[in-house]
Amino acid sequence: MKNKMNANKALWEKGDFTRLAETMRESGSALVEKLGIKKGMDVLDLGCGDGTTAIPAARLGANVQGVDIARNLVEAGNARVKREGLTNITFREGDAIDLNDIADESFDLVVSVFGAMFAPKPFDVAKEMFRVTRHGGKIVMGNWIPGDPTLVAQILKVSSAYTPAPPEGFVSPMLWGVETNVIERFVAAGASKDNISFERETFTFRAPFSPATFLDTFRKYYGPTMNAFEAAEVNGKQADLLRELGALFESQNQSSDKNVTSIPATFLKVTILR
Repeated sequence: MKNKMNANKALWEKGDFTRLAETMRESGSALVEKLGIKKGMDVLDLGCGDGTTAIPAARLGANVQGVDIARNLVEAGNARVKREGLTNITFREGDAIDLNDIADESFDLVVSVFGAMFAPKPFDVAKEMFRVTRHGGKIVMGNWIPGDPTLVAQILKVSSAYTPAPPEGFVSPMLWGVETNVIERFVAAGASKDNISFERETFTFRAPFSPATFLDTFRKYYGPTMNAFEAAEVNGKQADLLRELGALFESQNQSSDKNVTSIPATFLKVTILR
């Protein structure tokens, strides 16, 4: 019987998130530029994927360790690093709920942008992130916001309506987008409430193809959307799901060229000072 950790691993290894990550590079770099990274800083990127934020951090001179649960994304990240000739960054497999091979206070900055929010056991995630951050360092999370009208929150909302109910005890990853939950989790991990701050920021997906093609990328390569389409097919509702998501992608696209996609998505940026 698979435990939740393995189910989570299977979800993120199911597709090929690198196809989506290619549309996120510009915003990933822009976010990292604002983190105050200095040469020689030790940075952990948790749920790093193939390096959308980890590689820009390394380009700024930080010593970066990327950790992700999906083996295919770790391999893709290491391949990108090799192509770029970077020697100050490594990617490896690991689980945000148990960083048992990382010593306390190992990093000046711990980053997780749309990564650790998807791990089960959120209190364990907060505890581990806080534990491996040095005194005087900080944690920065980017989390999608439940009920937000922009793209990703709506994709996940629509998809959930077509998938079976989650198992008992399941904690929605979207709860990481609620400030009171974030405070509760990090205070339990040892943070001071006064050292936790929030901002709403925008992450823009950019692609040199139409919103319909972009939706097809989600359908074929993004685990949660893949699961939704599989469940919808079983129930004879695949056309309904495709129509609903198609309308969403078209309405959210802000490009004046119908063959180019530029879709902004609002997220909660969380900063915790250690």
